Order: sequence, then structure tokens, then C-alpha cells
Amino acid sequence: MPTAPNRRAVAVVLLIPLMVTLALWAFAWPAARIAPRDLPVGVAGAAPAAQQLEQRFQQRDGAFEVHRFDDEAAARAAIEDRVVYGAVVATPQGPHLLTASAASPVVSQLLREAVTASVPEGAQVRVTDVVAAPPGDPRGSALGASVLPLALAGMAAGAVVTLMGLRGVRAALTLVGSAALVGLAATAVTHSWLGVVTGDWWTEAGALALTVLAIGSAVAGLAALFGPRGIGIGALLMVLLGNSFSGVTSAPQLLPEPVGAIGQWLPPGAGGSLLRSVAFFDGSAAGGAVLTLSLWSLFGLAAVLLARRAPAAAEPVGPTGPAREPALTG
Repeated sequence: MPTAPNRRAVAVVLLIPLMVTLALWAFAWPAARIAPRDLPVGVAGAAPAAQQLEQRFQQRDGAFEVHRFDDEAAARAAIEDRVVYGAVVATPQGPHLLTASAASPVVSQLLREAVTASVPEGAQVRVTDVVAAPPGDPRGSALGASVLPLALAGMAAGAVVTLMGLRGVRAALTLVGSAALVGLAATAVTHSWLGVVTGDWWTEAGALALTVLAIGSAVAGLAALFGPRGIGIGALLMVLLGNSFSGVTSAPQLLPEPVGAIGQWLPPGAGGSLLRSVAFFDGSAAGGAVLTLSLWSLFGLAAVLLARRAPAAAEPVGPTGPAREPALTG
């Protein structure tokens, strides 16, 4: 009959391949299946030419969600408001493609290829980058790489609060304070030093802090509800699934369904979307991400505040009556 150490050794041997398989599925599968799925794009211009452009987009069934606009100005406004990723304007000189590499360099390149392939051979497609990615990060690599450090920072905060035995108001203040400091430090690096985000400094710091707070409080709240195993649940949700499903390096609409939607319901994906909105689009379309992060933060902080302390070990109780002196024997 196997002993306890042998059983633990077998469990470790089986668990490690399982975790590696899960990690490869979470990271490699979405990356290998990148393709447009109801990707919002716009078409503008005179009716006959614009209708032809719309039909070309609709030929790829389920790939694009086409929005019609009256003119180029309306299409530009929709791009700046993050309603669409790009738009094609029908002009007498040919199609004019409007992109937003700040929203997703991958989508911008995809639209270039799609529109160029749809025009007659030899025709030129004029391209205008309405909201360009910053010179310090033209491919969006640094912005995409920022999600994992934020997830790890939140994980560390939630785990440390749990392992140190902090509860109640003290734990909540620790989570809020650490998130605020991480937000300031991360903005100093990404904005002031690297120049990969170019929005309002304090708004970016608030977005980063809210992301870390949502992750950290969720991990601490799960640990308060389920004990130490809650840290493992938090790592699975925030680091493994949240990071790989975030869509920050491409776009949520390029990931397999329902991965893109799930990623936006988790703090890493919502935080990446919020940071992109405040960094390049003056906060446009940031409401959904703020709501998601706020709900995770409230859930975690509420669990931490309401969690009961473990009852103290009962002390042995002595006899209730006064001690009786031993009888004197003659």
C-alpha cells in the first residue's frame, strides 16, 4: 500500500504536466486562431461605391461588423470614439482607408491587407492613421507586455495580505495603498521614461492602480472565502486565463469565441482596454472596463472586510469552585 510521501510524489508528477498542458492551451491556442470575428469597421462615402465596399466586407461571413457613415468626418469621429477600428471611405480617386494603430497595430495591418486585396490590381489605396501608436511603441509591444506585470503585482499584493494574516480594514487599506503605489510607479516607467503611453499622466496612474486593485482584492477575497486554495484560484483566473485571454497584444475580436469576451470580463483584459482608452483616446469607450474593474474590486474588498477571523484555540478551563485543601490526616 503506497505511503503518504509516495502519493504526494505521484500527485506532483501528474500535476506538473497537467499545468503545462493547461498553460499551453491558454496561451498558444488563442494565438494560433487569430482571425477577425465581428470586427467593427466602417464604410463611408457615396451610396453606390460605399455599398460595394460593404458587400466586400460582408463576403467574409462573420468576420466584420460593418457600420455605415455619411462621410469621412463621421468615420473619423467613430474611430476616435472607439466605435470602429477603422473605416474605408469611397472617393472618386479610389478607397481611402482610415486606421487607428493605437487601437491595435495588428488590426490596422489586417485592414490594409483586406482593402488592398479587394481593389483592382495596380490600384493604390491611400491610408491615413487617424490615431497613431506612439513613436516609442509603434507595434504596441510594450503596451501588450504590461499586462503580465500588473497581474503579477496584483497577485503578489493579494497573496501577501493573505499570508500575513491581515483582515478587515487593515487588509483593505493595504490593498488600496499598494495598488496606488504600483499605479504611480508603473506610470512613471511607461509614460515618463519609455513614452509608450501618451495620455493624461494622472488618469493613466488611476487606470493602472484600479487594475492592480481589482486583481489584488479579488485574490485576497478568494483566499478569505476559500482559504489558501483561493490564492491558487486567483492565479488561475488572473494570471493564466486573464493574461492570455486579454487580447491586449491584438484585439478581443481577433480571439476565438468566447475567449475574447471572457478576457474582457477579467481584470487583466479590462485593465488593458482601459489603459488603451485613457492613453490614446481621451477615455472613449472606457465605461465598460471601469465597471468591470470596480465590480471585481468591490467583491474582493467586501470579502476581505466581512471575513471572520479564525477562532482562537480554546484554553483549558480550570475548576469553577475554589481549590480545596487536602485534608489533614492525623
